[in-house]
Amino acid sequence: MKVGFIGLGIMGRPMASHLIRGGHEVHLMSRSGVPQELVDLGGIPHRTPQEVAERAEAVITMVPDTPDVEKVLFGPDGVAAGLSPGKLVIDMSSISPIATKEFARRINALGCDYLDAPVSGGEVGAKNATLTIMVGGSEEAFARAKPLFELMGKNITLVGPNGDGQTAKVANQIIVALTIEAVAEGLLFAARAGADPAKVRQALMGGFAGSRILEVHGERMIRRSFEPGFRIELHQKDLNLALEGARQLGLSLPNTASTQQLFNACRAHGGAGWDHSALVRALEFLAGQTMVPER
Repeated sequence: MKVGFIGLGIMGRPMASHLIRGGHEVHLMSRSGVPQELVDLGGIPHRTPQEVAERAEAVITMVPDTPDVEKVLFGPDGVAAGLSPGKLVIDMSSISPIATKEFARRINALGCDYLDAPVSGGEVGAKNATLTIMVGGSEEAFARAKPLFELMGKNITLVGPNGDGQTAKVANQIIVALTIEAVAEGLLFAARAGADPAKVRQALMGGFAGSRILEVHGERMIRRSFEPGFRIELHQKDLNLALEGARQLGLSLPNTASTQQLFNACRAHGGAGWDHSALVRALEFLAGQTMVPER
């Protein structure tokens, strides 16, 4: 298939590389420029989203936020200007479910299919092609896109119609944020009580508290390895979607709100670009000690 891929950051770059290695003709565009490594693999660079859409049968977007997706799709020289009937647009960014439904309506009006397909798994999942992919859209469009998804991820689910993929991702980000906070509290408690948090983490991995977040982010907390990963500012964007959606639904999400405040504390200390596992630092500020000595 001729595939377009727009957005080649921490996540998009390895995802696009898997498509190239999978034998697809991949047309590339990024506002920061197309990495030479992808060109060397066989990717074809372009200057605008419109150029990508003109040459591709399916166009994937992987950009930071709702306004970025709107600009890429509908701005000057955007994807919409390069579409012709029958093409497929797949947004793999994490954005507003409400805006997603409107974007899908506008793309459908051009005679094209639209899928929202946000991912979970972070940089590690993107590099290893083990992402979880949550999809909203029609069964027919999903069937067309599934061979592409299978090159980038492992757990691939059609959740429902347009918007449901993004709704699943918001739910995912709530759970991830609160679990990071729980792991941070547990390991910080262990350290304050005089136990070795690394040994405590090892013991917990075999029990009911065991989780992927305890495994990966618990280790980050202990090793003080806070290079992203997934930046705090991006997780805050996702929690804003959750809290705004909850307001519209008349729903209380008290622990999501409190975790967002801990992320705010990290940002106040210059941590917008830290990995989201660095949420532990906000708790450490409150405790007046670090879990382990800083290196």
